[in-house]
Amino acid sequence: MQFDFLDRFSDPYLRSEAGKGVFLSGIVLGIVAAQQTEKGSISDAPLFKQISFGQLQIRDIQRLLARVPDLARAYRLKNAGRVSQLLGTAGELLLQSGKRDLGIDGNFAFSVAFTNAWRYYKEIFSKETEEDAGETSESQIEDEQEE
Repeated sequence: MQFDFLDRFSDPYLRSEAGKGVFLSGIVLGIVAAQQTEKGSISDAPLFKQISFGQLQIRDIQRLLARVPDLARAYRLKNAGRVSQLLGTAGELLLQSGKRDLGIDGNFAFSVAFTNAWRYYKEIFSKETEEDAGETSESQIEDEQEE
């Protein structure tokens, strides 16, 4: 997993442990939500409807992340192993930060990550994707979601 792309953001919030954890959480939940719908809009995903964008607190994100293993199994995520790796890293960063309040910065970072989840996912796993030629690529998964 590569997180170098986070360095290009000048936002001080994304340089903190909490900021990175919230951002990665947005990616994880965005990937899960995208795979909950077949050919529909992400806003039709059950997970999307459970997220109070702009009003999230750390406990809300923790509650949603705690459900990811069950959701991965229930929706048969095609990239469950990698989502699990991201989930572990996001959870670890959130636990290390000790923050409870997301505020405007955290809610914004989460929303940006959720909305652009596939793009950031591809950046995080770019080297692994090239090495895993035999596996289904993320672009194939994304293309299937968009059809």
